[in-house]
Amino acid sequence: MDHRGEFRRAALELGIPDDEINRFSQHLRLSIGLSARGDGPPVGHIGGLPRLPVGMKWPSAGDIPLPLLLSVDCGALPRVDGFDLPANGTLLFFVDKEMDCDGPRADPGQYARVVYVPDGTETEVAEPPGSACVDERIDVCADGLRAALPLWLEEGDEDEEGWHEFWEDLEWDDMSPFQQQLARYMERELPHLDELRSLAYGLWSSGAYYVIGGYADDDATVSSITAKTLAEGERFSYLDEDALRLASDWIPLANEGGIYEEYYTKFMIRHDDLAAARWDKALTVTIFDAP
Repeated sequence: MDHRGEFRRAALELGIPDDEINRFSQHLRLSIGLSARGDGPPVGHIGGLPRLPVGMKWPSAGDIPLPLLLSVDCGALPRVDGFDLPANGTLLFFVDKEMDCDGPRADPGQYARVVYVPDGTETEVAEPPGSACVDERIDVCADGLRAALPLWLEEGDEDEEGWHEFWEDLEWDDMSPFQQQLARYMERELPHLDELRSLAYGLWSSGAYYVIGGYADDDATVSSITAKTLAEGERFSYLDEDALRLASDWIPLANEGGIYEEYYTKFMIRHDDLAAARWDKALTVTIFDAP
């Protein structure tokens, strides 16, 4: 389906200029929602046992078997513009959340693994190693699409005069030149930003717990990716240009919703690595949300 064309037609009907629609659309991404509460056929499952190629060992970190987080049939998912998921085959995501959370500078693949099984591969339900943790299997279906924007373009609360929390502690004189540039860009180049946001959220509003695609550019995610990809001691300020560029280069392959006082994981991959199916280049961000 031509989602960008659908959005353009709807925005033009609102009287928004074509060039402004183009600028906004450059930032708009769609994610695929996965939910156990949907009405459609299963497209995968959370937890349970994986179907692995015959003879393949259960993914592990040394002698630590990695629990299966999610298995998803790519061919059963809706297609999304600009998101180069495989057209078929199965993606399986394994992670030891506690170990992954505690080792931010560890080998990026040490406590997590992405396994891709092409269609036509002879598979079998894998028997877990004796010490493997196998979570309850929960089937999930595709639960619509969700519109996503980078954090700096998201809508703020009314009492923040339209600014997102990204900006809430910044006065104009305290902003860096780049931050002032972003603010001017929104004001001058996207005068219909509120209408464009509302339109996108109205067209694609999935509230699913798991999503594939979109953005994951919160401070914790950017900090974790920075720690795993930059030289030790090198760091980006969260509100600066390099950090935002880094965040936009990555896309969530599987994004688990946060639950207070529980671990939750995001599998992230660069756009070019996704297009080239370099699954070993995926990184995980595991967070424990607690005071």
